[in-house]
This record gives sequence, C-alpha cells and structure tokens, in this order.
Amino acid sequence: MSLIEDLNWRHAVKAFNPDKKVSEENIEKIIEAARLAPTSSGLQPFRIINVSDQETKEKLVTGALNPDSMKECSNVLVFAAWDNYTAERIDKVYDFTTEERDLPKGRFDSYTDKLKEMYLNQPAEYNFAHTARQSYIGLGLALAEAAELRVDSCPAEGINNQLVDEVLELGKHGLKSVSVMYVGYADESRDWVKPMKKVRIPRSEFVIDVK
Repeated sequence: MSLIEDLNWRHAVKAFNPDKKVSEENIEKIIEAARLAPTSSGLQPFRIINVSDQETKEKLVTGALNPDSMKECSNVLVFAAWDNYTAERIDKVYDFTTEERDLPKGRFDSYTDKLKEMYLNQPAEYNFAHTARQSYIGLGLALAEAAELRVDSCPAEGINNQLVDEVLELGKHGLKSVSVMYVGYADESRDWVKPMKKVRIPRSEFVIDVK
C-alpha cells in the first residue's frame, strides 16, 4: 500500500471498541514513527506518554471533548512538549549526538551557543509555543504509521490540558501537554464518520503554484 492510499483510508474515529486492544508491537511502531520525526535543530523537544491503564484514562475523561474515546480506546498517546528551552536541555541533546556519532564533545558548541542566545532570551511562553509546534510533526507521522498498520486513530486537542498535566505529573518532567492521539479499533456501529465520503478541498484551491 502507498502512503497516499493509507491516508485516504484513515479518518478521525469517533467511537472505539473497548474490547479490542492494539498490540504492543503496533503501539511501539506508531511511537517509533513519532520518535523519528524531524524537529527544529534536531532537539526533539517533546515526549509521548503512552497511557493504556484504564484507571488513568478514566481520570482524564473530565474535560475531554469526546469522553467516550478517552475511555474506550486502547491507548491514549499524549504529546507533551518542553515547557521551555534551557541550556542544559540543549547541551544534553548535542552531547548525546556527538557521543553517538563518535565526535569530540563540544563539536557543535558554536551552533548551540547561537541556539542558547536565541531561545534563552525569549519568554517561556514563546518557547513553549515553538516546542508544541514540533510535537505536531511527530503526531502527523504517528497518524500515518497507524494508518499503514490499519490501526484506527483520532488526533485531538479537545482536552483539559491542566488536568492532563496534573494527572500525569508532567510538571516533574518539565513538560506540558499539547494534544492526544486516541488509538484503537473503531466500533463500526457507533463510528458515524466511517461510512461517509472523505472530503478535502481540491488541489486547485489547496495549492498556489509559483512557476
């Protein structure tokens, strides 16, 4: 199957079958797709919290725009971004990179100095907006991988971020929730979107060609 065929297959599932669970192998593949996503300066300033525990999902229901999806999906993948850029975080990523590539430590100091000069002089709120945007690249690739595996999913911003952060204690990790991805298998009797035609605006309207 091609990626275009996979994307035509997928839709934002509105109801999941609570009795059908996604295999750990497929969950790991979906997470791996997000881990391999490109990010600004290669900093990977977001993390994924994989929630399969039913009790925890129940705690997250309040404030969810689709509470049934939160309760009934197999896994909730929470995309959470760094709450701010710090010198320590930047150095940790680049120290790890040089070590993995067998390069001398400090090989990228001139570049990381520029990153620190740029990010460390900006408000935390501005930096979080940037890290949050990086997380959406991972979310997109995770959705594509799920489609390739024929695993149903639904991306969602309709959550109570404060509640999610508190329940998952994200503050301890310097993270703030951005979005979630419900993963599972559709309950076809209640998933009212599935039989409908997939609709996107035409290419003629979507693309502005500059030749």
